[in-house]
Amino acid sequence: MLSVPSIEVGIGIKVYASKTPGVGGLIKCSPEDFIVEEVLRDGSKASVRLDESSLGSLSNHGRYLICIMVKRGWDTLLAIEELAKALGIGSDRIGFAGIKDADALTAQYISVGGVPPSRLVNVKIRGLLIKPLGYLDEEISPEKLFGNIFTITVRSIRVDEETAKRRIERISEELAEFGGIPNFFGHQRFGTRRPITHIIGKHIVKGNFRDAILTLLTHQSPFESERIRELRRELYETMDFGLALKRFPKSLVYERLILEHLSRSPSDYLGALHKIPLSLRKMFVQAYQSYLFNRFLSERIRRGLPLREALEGDYVIGLDGAGLPDRRIFRVKADNIKAINDEIRGGRMALGIPLVGPKQQLSGGLQGEIEREILEEENISPEDFRGANMIKVNVLGGLRPALTNVIGLKVNVMEDEREAEKRKAIFNFMLPRGSYATILLREYMKPSTDKQLIRSGF
Repeated sequence: MLSVPSIEVGIGIKVYASKTPGVGGLIKCSPEDFIVEEVLRDGSKASVRLDESSLGSLSNHGRYLICIMVKRGWDTLLAIEELAKALGIGSDRIGFAGIKDADALTAQYISVGGVPPSRLVNVKIRGLLIKPLGYLDEEISPEKLFGNIFTITVRSIRVDEETAKRRIERISEELAEFGGIPNFFGHQRFGTRRPITHIIGKHIVKGNFRDAILTLLTHQSPFESERIRELRRELYETMDFGLALKRFPKSLVYERLILEHLSRSPSDYLGALHKIPLSLRKMFVQAYQSYLFNRFLSERIRRGLPLREALEGDYVIGLDGAGLPDRRIFRVKADNIKAINDEIRGGRMALGIPLVGPKQQLSGGLQGEIEREILEEENISPEDFRGANMIKVNVLGGLRPALTNVIGLKVNVMEDEREAEKRKAIFNFMLPRGSYATILLREYMKPSTDKQLIRSGF
């Protein structure tokens, strides 16, 4: 098996689906090298070229003003917070369908409640463009999202053009034979330079709020700047929250929100968690769910169990006409396994792997053995996730498809105009909602060490 960087192992991704060596290279050399454009279930597309964006069935009046938000180099949650602040409203009045990459140029739909277009037109935030389209009586939410179109440039490829084309073609063949790409949660969910969101989430689930806060504030990553590492180290040694508040840079937005509270109430770690946005608190807990899912899926692949075929004890998920999961869930038994596998082959069902929570039972059979072994190793149970209620996060569990389809993949390899004697590859493709472009790109690039992973831009 090809070597996987230890950072990926740490977020539960322990395998590659393809065997051919990658082409290497760098992503996200500039935001324009990583373009993400949102597509809704009705086919509407948010374009980074604002004039090409539209949304049908809009009216001149309604409860929610629908807009396109184009952001360059912004984290989605921070962008929403900044926009809400500029409008003088709570961030809960701004709806969105999905979180987009920060180091990218992205376009997505948002809904804003109770604000006229004139106020949005006058908002000036560097790196953000907002275009009002019209009104709907429903807000933009994840349920409206189909997926995202990606245009990604991989630069600084050292292998020659013919080798790059041959490897990309072979990897594509291997992924087609595999049945798609493993539907791992990607690096963005955990952080790459400082992958700790799932660690914080586990502490929250176990009720260890002090450990959750101190992990967020003081965990040191070798891939952060020396100055930031020193500030985190100093705080860990002194526990002087007031001094840290004076020294932590304004770019560490969430850390400063927490430090402001702890400088007044040094032992109120639960209260400090409530000072960061609910969406981020929820993301911490979901990141731990995601980590467990990645481990379940990695181990299934490592043991050679099928992903395009269900075994007794597995869960399967019904797929709607668009290929997205619907509400139908089935447990595979001896008397329905043939019919279910016929449905999987017909693209009407998919193997599902649990997102752990109190309302989601573990799988049975061989997959269930994997899940129980990992939960025992983690010293966690599905019921433990009720602990997130203390931070007003209600995570019940569910199922996620084990595989995801790559739609319309096209790759062009050519000389890289920025670097002599190196190549670039431009990837164009669409992924269904909830799937990560970096999970596809890692198959084609194959970073094998942490240094390569970070340098590559993941």
